Amino acid sequence: MNHRPEKTGIGHVRGTTDDLTRLSKRSPSSTIVIKLGTSSIVHEETHHPLLSILSSVVETVVNLRSHGHKVVLVSSGAIGVGLRTMNIPQRPKSLSKKQALSAVGQGRLIALWDNLFGQFDQRIAQILLTRGDISDRTRYLNAVNTLKELLSMGVVPIVNENDTISVSEIKFGDNDTLSAITSCMIHADYLFLLTDVDGLYTANPRKDPAARKLDVVTSVADIRSQVSTSTLGSNLGTGGMETKLIAAEIATGAGVTTIITSSKIPSTIVDIIDYYTTLRLTSRPSSGTSSPVPKLQAIDLEHVNSSLNLKRPPHTVFKPSPVPVRDLKAWTSHTLYPAGGVIIDCGAHAVLSRRESGGRLLPVGVLGVRGSFASGQAVRILIRYLPDEGTVAEERRSHSAGPDKAGHVYSEVSLSRRSSSSSLVGDLESDTQTIVDDDVHVTHCSVEESDSWEVKEVGRGLANYNSVQISRVKGLNSSRIPQLLGYADTEYVVENITIRIPVN
Repeated sequence: MNHRPEKTGIGHVRGTTDDLTRLSKRSPSSTIVIKLGTSSIVHEETHHPLLSILSSVVETVVNLRSHGHKVVLVSSGAIGVGLRTMNIPQRPKSLSKKQALSAVGQGRLIALWDNLFGQFDQRIAQILLTRGDISDRTRYLNAVNTLKELLSMGVVPIVNENDTISVSEIKFGDNDTLSAITSCMIHADYLFLLTDVDGLYTANPRKDPAARKLDVVTSVADIRSQVSTSTLGSNLGTGGMETKLIAAEIATGAGVTTIITSSKIPSTIVDIIDYYTTLRLTSRPSSGTSSPVPKLQAIDLEHVNSSLNLKRPPHTVFKPSPVPVRDLKAWTSHTLYPAGGVIIDCGAHAVLSRRESGGRLLPVGVLGVRGSFASGQAVRILIRYLPDEGTVAEERRSHSAGPDKAGHVYSEVSLSRRSSSSSLVGDLESDTQTIVDDDVHVTHCSVEESDSWEVKEVGRGLANYNSVQISRVKGLNSSRIPQLLGYADTEYVVENITIRIPVN
């Protein structure tokens, strides 16, 4: 016997699972980004591909495609596959070896995906990106156009960080952030971050029996004090829960519903999408189906679900911002979203203000840091000034022409490549990307210590080291980095710098 769904007084529908499934199928198609980490692709000890999980992911993607959804897969795992191919037991510490393993593994990884998707006659495409691609406006737009064209052709793009040439990602693990930026690029509706737990917990659920799962997060900033992000990922992966919070903050700021759930049962993705589609459809005013479907951020999820008595799939949802920022503003605010600041001296500012080549800052030009940030996050480029002198230029005029106390000197050096124009339009007064070196004298300044110093933002860039590490090497020659940090992925502490306020 068929049961008619029961309408509640607020326009919601309470009915059977079949009723809700039929409701969900009436929804418009969504664009979905799914991020799969290394620990979900390769066994941590044997380095064998986890074929059961990969096959289930493929079946889930094909299922989503059959319902009219567009899907992008962000896949880690190139280094893990390379370890198995080269019969190397452990992840090496040498950067060049990691990059070599990535080059070996990336071809086999995409071949594996192609073979699995080929069983369902589903076409795929490989897209390898670097931070340089993302931070440069022209290349960013080219990537956006390529992704959108592939989706319109019915192809599943498989995106990965280009580990072979990307220095910072291999050390920090940036595919969580990459997946968030990818979701912003294509205006995705959902970003799924698949991990080894079924949501965001207040502590590590494997170690703390009192750990509590957070079902709904409205503001990432507000819940940071409630959760522990000490989980550092597997021995093969390089991320952890902190990188997922960063990704959620970026994606939700651009209007993308972000979800953390377990990679062990990828089919849960379909259940979650059906769940939220049902909540949205049944939250429409009871005046009729012609009413627009409300956005997820406008729904009181707990209230609606209690009226439906609908089983909730295990996951944590980060609600998108009610006023999302997209396109050019999303690129400047989220792709280059500053998590902290690096204070530079006037000599570094002078060189970075010139219009030659790509902006890179050596530790010798750093006076200090503001706030806490991770490697790979955007940072503000700050200079110090005395407020009673009125302008930053006054500070610079007050300095002597000799070298500073540490004997820092700077020079421009030519680069083999010249980046495309990356004008930020509007607030960027200078499309500047320059390089700083410490071999030849160009500009000297002497900075006297004072409690009256204030700081002013003059630009933004991407940090290659975290705030603690940059503090340890500030003012020193880049050759000291391996000695103080135990490694040196790059001699530059900040790259891809665009100066907004050049030297007068």
